[in-house]
Amino acid sequence: MLLAVSAPPALFSSPTRAQQPAPATPVVVQPGAPGKPTKTLPPSTKGTLPPRSSADVEFMQGMIMHHQQAVEMTALIPSHTENKNLRSLGARISSSQSDEIKFMQRWLAARGEPISMAMTGMPDMDKSGRAMALMPGMLTPEQMVALRKSKGPEFDHLFLTGMIQHHNGALIMVKDLFDTAGAGQDADLFNFATDADNTQRAEIKIMQAMLENKPSEDKQ
Repeated sequence: MLLAVSAPPALFSSPTRAQQPAPATPVVVQPGAPGKPTKTLPPSTKGTLPPRSSADVEFMQGMIMHHQQAVEMTALIPSHTENKNLRSLGARISSSQSDEIKFMQRWLAARGEPISMAMTGMPDMDKSGRAMALMPGMLTPEQMVALRKSKGPEFDHLFLTGMIQHHNGALIMVKDLFDTAGAGQDADLFNFATDADNTQRAEIKIMQAMLENKPSEDKQ
């Protein structure tokens, strides 16, 4: 037989809640410069992200256009050459740079920035309205026409020399970004630019070895 026993509410209150100490006041410490002591800041201190530089936005917009031409170049490979090594390299470049284009577009959209650079009044437009000579290393319209008209070994040579030129231009863009005061401090952008620099340096070595008809340790 069960008996219902009533008890004062106080008997069921948690003693832990009543005895729990007040949370400690957070300590905010600012690391000092090399050789300097740290500083204890007021608890009300709030961290702030570095302001977004206009150079960051221009870098992303310009690199989207830069990558788009590289993808356009690789799209010619299947119909212009039977070189298996070049086909493999082109597929890798196309895949990585297409993914990077999507990342850069998301980065700009999340910050309320336009995907494309302002093109009003710019010279050297191609049929799609892009300023072909704007970004370092980009192939001129004449170079792109020559690439489209070539086949076989001639295409291989033009593609490799053109893509080396293209990649070197991207390295210049990364260097210019990091040489600009206040730019490149966004963590996502910093990681992207650093990875792009490393990847394109490695691919330049692969393409130089292919031009010299030497095996490359970088090839997979």
